[in-house]
Amino acid sequence: MANRFVLNETSYHGAGAIQEIAAEAKGRGFQKAFICSDPDLVKFGVTQKVIDVLDQAGLSYELYSDIKPNPTIENVQNGVASFKKAGTDYIIAIGGGSSMDTAKAVGIIINNPEHEDVRSLEGAVDTKNKCVPIFAVPTTAGTAAEVTINYVITDAEKNRKMVCVDPHDIPVVAFIDSEMMASMPKGLTAATGMDALTHAIEGYITAGAWELSDMFHIKAIEIIARSLRGAVDNTPEGREDMALGQYVAGMGFSNVGLGLVHSMAHPLGALYDTPHGVANAIILPTVMAYNAEATGEKYRDIAKAMGVEGTENMSQEEYRKAAVDAVQQLSVDVGIPADLKEIVKEEDIPFLAQSAYDDACRPGNPKETSIEDITALYKKLL
Repeated sequence: MANRFVLNETSYHGAGAIQEIAAEAKGRGFQKAFICSDPDLVKFGVTQKVIDVLDQAGLSYELYSDIKPNPTIENVQNGVASFKKAGTDYIIAIGGGSSMDTAKAVGIIINNPEHEDVRSLEGAVDTKNKCVPIFAVPTTAGTAAEVTINYVITDAEKNRKMVCVDPHDIPVVAFIDSEMMASMPKGLTAATGMDALTHAIEGYITAGAWELSDMFHIKAIEIIARSLRGAVDNTPEGREDMALGQYVAGMGFSNVGLGLVHSMAHPLGALYDTPHGVANAIILPTVMAYNAEATGEKYRDIAKAMGVEGTENMSQEEYRKAAVDAVQQLSVDVGIPADLKEIVKEEDIPFLAQSAYDDACRPGNPKETSIEDITALYKKLL
């Protein structure tokens, strides 16, 4: 069996990277951009930084901002209609996963109209054509949507998230500019950073992991562990490092999948509109402990990458506990809540457990699981 690896055609990294957008657009012969960005980024002037680059270069654009934090089928449908009406020929997605996921779904449907029913995109769908070319500009250091083949859309009618996996949706160019992330408040920086750490750890232990993906994930864990506290304090070094760390994690997990943390987090976003990074961060240590017996020696590598000293002299039980404890400590240090008491209603747990079991990420978990196991994990987190 061959292992596939899909990455961007091009990516720019570093402060000021968005200045390259104009040259890339002109070099590719694009005429008019469809800018996908959420209302808050528009309101607080973050989106304007990219618009200024387009204005200075004399490039046309249409702004679309009907995007919720957990984007819905309706957001995608409205985006498709707006794209057609605007006469645009490429997309610039500015924001976190919400903007980029919306952009991916819109771009896929435009070039694959047989998938106009957004629900038909769920799962690993074999679309015929590449999506409309996307330029991705992340404003959070977490989702890595700019380098992944995944996107998530909420089915509001059924209170569930649809995980969509399609190599045709990956952005053609990514602009990872830490200056676009500098305005993130502490809470969002912490949550998205822990989301990135979850990507790296789940990607490292997932059933589909192999040597090439391992290389990206263990490096991402190391970068995130050393830089997230600084990023939360808004140091330039912390921001720059986190921008890179989350991207490196995305290079890996996009190609090998995730696991039970994400499958348990997705229903919380669908039912309670819980921020995805917060849900992952709360769940991660508990699921790490649950999965430990199925991970061989990988928790030794994770503990070492997290900065734990003396791992080479630890027993299996010791280094597994050290890895979980290090993740838990980082979560505490950046202000993540300790449990789900303020989020989950106990009467909802049967629905959450079934949704998590049915989620597309669950089969990648290194340990075989059941609805009963997932139910117990949710209860443990209350």
